[in-house]
Amino acid sequence: MESKIAEVSHVPAVERPYRQIAAAVVGNLIEWYDWYIYSLLAVYFAEQYFPSDTEGSLVPLLAALGVFAVGFFMRPLGSLFLGRLGDRYGRKKALQTTVSLMGVGSLLIGLSPTYDQIGLLAPVILIAARLLQGLSTGGEYGSASAFLVESAPPNRRGFFSSFFYLGATAGNVAAVGSVALLSGILDQAAMESWGWRVPFLIGAAASLCAIWIRRSSVETLTAAEVPSGSPAKSGMFDFVRQHPRQTLQVVGMQLGPSVAFYTWVVFLPTYAQITVGFDRAESIRIGLISLIFFWAVVPVCGWASDKVGRKPFLYASSLAFTVGTVPLLGMLSNSFWSLLVVQCAGMAALACFASIASAVQAELFPSRIRVLGIGFPYALTVAIFGGTGPYIATWLIDSGRTSLFSWYIAALSAITFLTFVSMPETARKPLED
Repeated sequence: MESKIAEVSHVPAVERPYRQIAAAVVGNLIEWYDWYIYSLLAVYFAEQYFPSDTEGSLVPLLAALGVFAVGFFMRPLGSLFLGRLGDRYGRKKALQTTVSLMGVGSLLIGLSPTYDQIGLLAPVILIAARLLQGLSTGGEYGSASAFLVESAPPNRRGFFSSFFYLGATAGNVAAVGSVALLSGILDQAAMESWGWRVPFLIGAAASLCAIWIRRSSVETLTAAEVPSGSPAKSGMFDFVRQHPRQTLQVVGMQLGPSVAFYTWVVFLPTYAQITVGFDRAESIRIGLISLIFFWAVVPVCGWASDKVGRKPFLYASSLAFTVGTVPLLGMLSNSFWSLLVVQCAGMAALACFASIASAVQAELFPSRIRVLGIGFPYALTVAIFGGTGPYIATWLIDSGRTSLFSWYIAALSAITFLTFVSMPETARKPLED
């Protein structure tokens, strides 16, 4: 039996794994495009759903970002229910479901009436759409991570893992690019009136394309892992009972990167606008440049981790944010080069972690509980720390304690570094089936 498991572990799950990459990347692109455009466009539509009586108040933006955070709290539920689907009936079915839910959520936001039109029902619809998208995103990470790593040859899991964030970053580039294009073409009044709806409607339509592409992919939960082709028999929380140490390690390794990722990738343009008065359109363009830089670095880090191991890159990322966050955010000014340097430096540190996160986490769990083992602790950590990051930053700025946010990221990153110290090197170990 042991020899059979070892043999399966060393054979790629599919004969043409690059077709699997295409399915994962296209789906991730649409998934994360739909998820991120909300935070980029919140400054345009916040007052239409959360009106304020005080001119210049940050209360509407705080409320809109609060809805962004609320969406994160559906992610643990999504990781449980859709992760269970992925572990019992296959990664492919879970991935088709996640992108379908995301498209419906985007359609609801794009067509939702404003507060002036239907009163309190307007923010209720907005919240419902974000909850639906949170459910979708919660199921996406674990399913897509397992799908990519199981599709890879054993000596290229780090490289294949990097394509998760390549897809996610491509979604970010598409989101930032669409907002930058619209804000360059339309004036502020048009953007606030109707222009902000266009990216949401584009995302809803593109989800149909992602569903079709994912239908043509090959299932990686094979008969080798599911006896007699029947659904895998496992409890919902078997990953916690049987692998408590690995579950806690996923939580620890996500603490710092969760806040850092949503700060640098999603919130930094808005952070620069409200702290140093940076031009809104210019900050979005710089965000686009830094995302392209990140997109170029990630596969290089994933490829190199297959050669030299995962831990050097994990150490580099966590140490960079532990000692570098305070000086980096402290050097922000109303200058093009200031924001570009800060954003690209953070992206380089993120790339060291993001490129191999899926591989490292997939290598901790056996196949029958891999999606749940990766997805739930990841989603729970991101919900508590990543999703609340923009809200905490805005609240601290509004209360005059801006610098505390930098120390918050640094402290969480220090815990992540200690987690990496406790973990074994997994680059050259076979996947457990």
